[in-house]
Amino acid sequence: MSLTLKETPITGMVLVQGQPFRDRRGFFYRAFCDQQLASVLGGRIIRQINISQTMEIGAIRGLHFQTPPATEMKLVRCLRGRVWDVVVDLREGSKTFLEWHGVELEPNASIMVVIPEGCAHGFQVLETGSELLYLHTAPYTPTAEGGLRYNDPRLGISWPLVPTDLSQRDQTHPLLADEFSGISL
Repeated sequence: MSLTLKETPITGMVLVQGQPFRDRRGFFYRAFCDQQLASVLGGRIIRQINISQTMEIGAIRGLHFQTPPATEMKLVRCLRGRVWDVVVDLREGSKTFLEWHGVELEPNASIMVVIPEGCAHGFQVLETGSELLYLHTAPYTPTAEGGLRYNDPRLGISWPLVPTDLSQRDQTHPLLADEFSGISL
């Protein structure tokens, strides 16, 4: 059972594809293997694992990130339902600075998204009760927490549905200032 890596337009954002073995009982696939992901992890280890559940179709969570010295790589997989997953490059000097890339995640596709340090992450729920599994290379650090507004005109993210439910925090994240030069890693 191997994992296949596919680059995306965002530098360092990788899609990891599991190869399901299917039979009459269902399926089995390798979801994570530190040896097969060594080139992506670059010596990082998983420090925290979280699961989120979002009930309402159209709900958006994000766009979230952590700043230095608590930047983190995230590996995100959909366990139930279906979501539109978005990554925004905030890295100072990156050739894909302020670009975003979205991908649909759902369990049968066996895809995990690798979100590099210095990138914001968010998603919109496309099916009721969607659940995501997050693997983090750094623990949650409230003092390093950052966020961007989901509808920031400077980003121009094309969400597939009209937003229906956002937390108070996600509604009030700041818009990017014209002088924003990125996160220095």
